[in-house]
Amino acid sequence: MTSKRDTAASFEWLLLISVFVVATCGLIYELVAGTLASYLLGDSVTQFSTIIGTYLFAMGIGSYLSKFLRSNLLSWFITIELLVGMVGGFSAGVLFILFEQVVYFRVILYALVVLTGTLVGLELPLLMRILKDRIEFSDLVSRIFTFDYIGALFASLLFPLIFIPYLGLLRTSFFFGFLNVSVAWVVAYRFKEDIRAYPRLKWSSIICLLLLATGFIFSEKLTALSETLTYPDKIVYAKSSPYQRIVLTRGVNDWRLFLNGNLQFSSLDEYRYHEALIHPGMSRLKNPENILVLGGGDGMAVREILKYPSVKKITLVDLDPSVTTLFRSNATLQKLNEHSLSSAKVSVINQDAFVWIRGQEKLFDFITIDFPDPSNYSLGKLYTTSFYRELHRILAPGGCLVIQSTSPFVARKSFWIIDATLHKAGFDTQPYHCYVPSFGEWGFVLAFEKQPEETYHFPNGLKFVNEASVAQLYNFPPDMSAVESAYNTLNNQVLVNTFEKEWADYTR
Repeated sequence: MTSKRDTAASFEWLLLISVFVVATCGLIYELVAGTLASYLLGDSVTQFSTIIGTYLFAMGIGSYLSKFLRSNLLSWFITIELLVGMVGGFSAGVLFILFEQVVYFRVILYALVVLTGTLVGLELPLLMRILKDRIEFSDLVSRIFTFDYIGALFASLLFPLIFIPYLGLLRTSFFFGFLNVSVAWVVAYRFKEDIRAYPRLKWSSIICLLLLATGFIFSEKLTALSETLTYPDKIVYAKSSPYQRIVLTRGVNDWRLFLNGNLQFSSLDEYRYHEALIHPGMSRLKNPENILVLGGGDGMAVREILKYPSVKKITLVDLDPSVTTLFRSNATLQKLNEHSLSSAKVSVINQDAFVWIRGQEKLFDFITIDFPDPSNYSLGKLYTTSFYRELHRILAPGGCLVIQSTSPFVARKSFWIIDATLHKAGFDTQPYHCYVPSFGEWGFVLAFEKQPEETYHFPNGLKFVNEASVAQLYNFPPDMSAVESAYNTLNNQVLVNTFEKEWADYTR
């Protein structure tokens, strides 16, 4: 026969384990909301800061409201667990679907954050009140917060290392919603004799578990549905890597690559962008041999570089192996980049360029920087004086580098901040731009230790670049001409703030 002491102990441990699960799930919902907001809205620092602040504020509201729940505390706890599991579990899927469909997306986002935070804020005060007559107060506080903090640590470590890389945002959200509801079901079953509403809570738990399990199983289809509503063309490939959402679409006449919803190229006119990126600088060098490409995991820039017979070695450094693998294995994409990533001259390194470059001593004759635009601080660090000084250190005498530098028409100040930052890092620069139909006016900056003569040696077969077209690239009309600009450092990241504002004003 089970003693009362054993029963009380099992009661305490069950609820303390519930604290651990509750804390883990609560932090996961917070991280999912912050990550999703940074994916969809950009500027990860701002999004995480405002999401976390709002979430904690809402938890405070929940904690305050808990005092108005005066009876049937166990029933209230189970009910709240069910609500948290359903709201938190389905939140990512709802937000993905609504992103392109509603004007006031931010209102819905923060409403869900407030609702989830308020419900999570109710949980711990209720548990403490349920346990207060069974555990001495000092032990109660220490145990509750010990399990709470351990759960938070568990969530914060496993979220970026396990859940996002292997489950993705939607499945992670559904999985932890399922855990929340499981806690509700276990507690309801364990204490069914003490709960008047047990039959209702039992079936509610079962229905919620079935709904969340269905969401988990069909999360890829839910993602596909949301992306079908977002992208006008047929989606032929979609994958969430640890770093970004990769989507490849096929239209009537072209293929398009999107990273986190941002267009990277259209197969109809990508040659204009990549010829403009490579040949104005590369063709001015005498027999360049050792080349570095930072970013450009699609292999298009490498394709252009391989048109120079003098090239012996190309090192491509791109963070995401999912991108380089896709463009090295997909037959259509291989045809587009002319199998450049399979060339014996090319070495692919999947690493953060900011970290990789600090350990390099080898000198490069030509360096191509083809990173995404500086839309957040993790990308902004690749446009700073610190990074450019490292590039200056490994640039061979007489060599040059080129940087894609966003649109000088849409983001005029941002473009000239990049130019000013290169000057501050010790480079002599030559900005230029070209028109790419898929993007509009797009900007680049050539950088040298000392500018060479404008003598070009273009390879055969180029579609866009020649001496006549290059001469026009250096001409900036008044609406894109130079403006006085600050320079970008790791400390201030002025470029990211400027970029976000300029593009937001343009698309508003």
